[in-house]
Amino acid sequence: MKPTTASFVTGLRCLLCNTTFENGNLHTCPKCGVQGILDVQYDYDAIGTVLSSAALSGRPFDHWRYRELLPISRDAVLPHLAVGGTPLYNVPQLAAAVGIHKMFLKDEGRNPTSSFKDRASSVGVLKAQEFGFNTISCASTGNAASSLAGLSAAVGLRSIIFVPERAPEPKVTQLLIFGATVVRVKGTYENAFELCREACRKFGWYDRNSGTNPFLVEGKKTAGLEIAEQFGATIPDWVVVSVGDGCTIGGIGKGLQEMRGLGFIDRMPRLLGVQAEGARPILDSFLSGKDLIPSSTNTIADSIAVGTPRNWRRAIQQIKASRGEMIAASDDEILDAMRLTARLGGVFGEPAGVAGVAGLKKAITQGLVKPGESAVVVITGNGLKDVQSAKLAVGQALDIEPDFRVLEKHLSELSLI
Repeated sequence: MKPTTASFVTGLRCLLCNTTFENGNLHTCPKCGVQGILDVQYDYDAIGTVLSSAALSGRPFDHWRYRELLPISRDAVLPHLAVGGTPLYNVPQLAAAVGIHKMFLKDEGRNPTSSFKDRASSVGVLKAQEFGFNTISCASTGNAASSLAGLSAAVGLRSIIFVPERAPEPKVTQLLIFGATVVRVKGTYENAFELCREACRKFGWYDRNSGTNPFLVEGKKTAGLEIAEQFGATIPDWVVVSVGDGCTIGGIGKGLQEMRGLGFIDRMPRLLGVQAEGARPILDSFLSGKDLIPSSTNTIADSIAVGTPRNWRRAIQQIKASRGEMIAASDDEILDAMRLTARLGGVFGEPAGVAGVAGLKKAITQGLVKPGESAVVVITGNGLKDVQSAKLAVGQALDIEPDFRVLEKHLSELSLI
């Protein structure tokens, strides 16, 4: 099948039955239903003739630099917000505390709405415009929602967002300031997801939910493309990613595979997927080798509190293809990781954002990752998105009168002088 004139996309392939369909506004496999998650296919031979290190050297460092590997038309007007191009930090103090030889953080909190999800939403709003929609919608525990609201505002689309009632107030406020219509559902993320999907069908809105929309994962994979380009021949042994619905680690894995196929890296790093102990259905499926069983959720890491993940097959396929592993971190371990990551790495991540740090530390303790290896952890969201959880991880401020003797007394009690 030849690529369309609009892009290098050749079709959509079902991850369950392997049937390939024409490129278009199709979300799940017509044969397999909602279980049939689709994957965007490309003409990599054609891409390889134009996408090279030399070609990339003259492009801005954002995720649109990989345009040939994205399912967008060549004449699409890109959002003006700078998505992707997030920094990598070498954090030796944090590495020592975690117990690994070399460790890096990729700070996705530097995106426009302070989370990794901007990568997906930036592609989603362009696909909505391409297919002729004026309203776009999604269900989210917070970050996907705020990213969609911000990117919709940037391109002039109306956004309607469904969130569960437990969504943190800073994230809901972010939605409202961007002008989104926010529907707070008295129930779980799964309740909000189903209500959103029904509304999209009935009212003719574009469905941005990355659990079932194949194009959104393509935006997420750009983090994998960046990691490969940023490291090149020094690519770490492990890439560590927190896991909720499964499409983030699935997308990053795909991006790394593509960069290996195109010659940017000569080996595939192993993926370490980290779930919260209170929301671990993909881990349980990974360990059992059986189909996923939905579960209830109970964790402070709201961004990965997904009991019925839709993209679990993609996640497990990519982890196994990389010879990777999965692990779960408790809420206490995640809170500890929030403190460590900020105090020793200088990056303030929300609970789901630092779950990878907690999981890496635990994986080293359990022998899944060797102390002599190297790893990059994707910090998926900024800690200011969930200040209430951050407050659980830290002490209190000193409240004193403006008296030097009182100050001296308190500092002495804290052994600071």
